[in-house]
Amino acid sequence: MSRTASAQPSELPRTGALMGDPPTAAATPAQARARFFNSGNAFNLKLAAVPRARFDAARDAAMAGDAATGAYAMDQSAALGCGFPATTPLVLARYLRVNPSETLATGFAASGEVHYVIAGNGETKIAGETMAWGPGDVMVLPGGGPVEHRATGPDAAILWTVTNEPALAFERLCPPAPGTAAIDPVHYPAAEIDRQVAVLQAMPMAADQAGVALIFSGERTADSRNAMPSLTLALNTLPPGEHQRAHRHNAAAITLCIEGEDCFSTIDGHRIDWSPFSTMVTPPGEVHSHHNGGPRGARFLIVQDGGWHYHARTMGFTFEE
Repeated sequence: MSRTASAQPSELPRTGALMGDPPTAAATPAQARARFFNSGNAFNLKLAAVPRARFDAARDAAMAGDAATGAYAMDQSAALGCGFPATTPLVLARYLRVNPSETLATGFAASGEVHYVIAGNGETKIAGETMAWGPGDVMVLPGGGPVEHRATGPDAAILWTVTNEPALAFERLCPPAPGTAAIDPVHYPAAEIDRQVAVLQAMPMAADQAGVALIFSGERTADSRNAMPSLTLALNTLPPGEHQRAHRHNAAAITLCIEGEDCFSTIDGHRIDWSPFSTMVTPPGEVHSHHNGGPRGARFLIVQDGGWHYHARTMGFTFEE
């Protein structure tokens, strides 16, 4: 069949549907590498959907009494069909455990890292700075250099950690060289976070507000309101007996359940009950809401790949109720 402008997509040849058609004649190796598709086979690429999930196994492994110092990844790469560890296509989440008097050295191939201290006390060293931390603290660190986490208390330290390693792995990019990252180390102590939340909860809520949330940013990212150029970070709160309005957005969300009894999320019609310090994944574009049926306020920390979408103007946030 000839390739004419009037041919319909279903009539176009589908040879090489997976690998593409090579050139008929190639005079150089560079020409031989060419592959051609058409409107009949170029747009039928189907990628695996991002699974909605609640991760308990990685949490339980990191928090086990006899667990070793190390990183416990929440890896969905097999379900996503990608060749590198990933929780969502652009983000990887882990639990870090550091046993008493031990040090965990990391060198994630990321442009930045988000950390929340679940338990224990310790200190983190990066780029000549030392940050002493305890439960409830948040840190945002630049990537591209070595990081050392040390537990300084009598108990093991547990940190929840999120990076954008999959985004760099997808493009086979190197992390920034030390001293060239787009962010500096930022430390948000738990006491200051509590103070900021109290201020927010005392303010009247606007009709179009998605909830009462504290957004984390830094000096160098304040113009975008992001924690780092590609990732957003927010601490959401829910009063007892209330819910966050159903909504959707194109950013995938990774959520850490911090506080709350009888709380759950509904994602695309599926109920996912909260479990203390478990991690949930909300796939991009799916309608979701969060509910607090308990007697106390709830808190949950959310990392999204929203920086990419804000920059591309594709966030697509809408309320569904």
